[in-house]
Parts: sequence; structure tokens; C-alpha cells
Amino acid sequence: MSQVVTTAEGIVRAPAEQVLAALSDYEGTRPRLLPEQFSDYRVESGGHGAGTRVHWRFAATSKRVRDQLVSVTQPSGDTLQESDANSSMVTTWTISPADAEVSTVRVRTTWNGADGIGGFFERTFAPKGMRRVYDEILSRLDRELAAG
Repeated sequence: MSQVVTTAEGIVRAPAEQVLAALSDYEGTRPRLLPEQFSDYRVESGGHGAGTRVHWRFAATSKRVRDQLVSVTQPSGDTLQESDANSSMVTTWTISPADAEVSTVRVRTTWNGADGIGGFFERTFAPKGMRRVYDEILSRLDRELAAG
């Protein structure tokens, strides 16, 4: 198996602490940020930051739907990590201040991809599709926080 990696980065017009708080809010803010690829969203336990367990279905394509049960950790003060119990997928959100009222948000997802020709196509096309999803989430996050 080979590792597949997707990354995205965006500017959010809010202080880093506010951005981290919004991304950590799996009960309120997070569901509002998710585009149509996500469904069946529910908080299993916790709801705010580390210790949260959340479920969703992610439709990468109409035929490729992942049922995910995600556990959240906070390895450092500016990082959230989401690990899927049903796969090797791990998503890391890192928030950095760009200045007093602006933050840079980086998201990186990795998982063990398929071997062979299927793996080639997965490594080639899945990161681009995931990046589009993350770009939409980051855009929604920016709009949510800029609106106050």
C-alpha cells in the first residue's frame, strides 16, 4: 500500500484562537461548514475539541462513500487531529496567526491507498477532489467568522 496525501491551505479573517475554537466546535460550527459530500453527521461523544467522537458519511464520489467514526485529539495548542476508526485516514488541522486578525489554516489528510492501477488513480485524482472539498470548508469557515 502507498500513502495518499491531500493538503489545502487558506486564509481566515479571524484571530487564530477564534479559528481554533470554531474548528473545535463539532456540535455547532463544524456541521455548518460541511459541504454536500458529508451526510449523516452526528456527535457520538464530547462535542468540543479533544475527546470528541463524531460520525459522518463522506462521499468522495457517488460510488466511493466512506462511513467514518472520527476521534479528535489536540496534539498541540494550534492543531486538531481527526483519526477515523474505520480506516487509516488521519486529518490534521493546523492554525497559525498571520497577523492580529488573520489566520492561516492548513489541512492535511493521509490514508493508505490501494495498490496497482487502482492505487495509481487514487493517488492521482483523490487528492485533487479532497482539496476542492477542503477549499470549500475553508471558504465557509472564513465567511462564518468574518460575519461575526
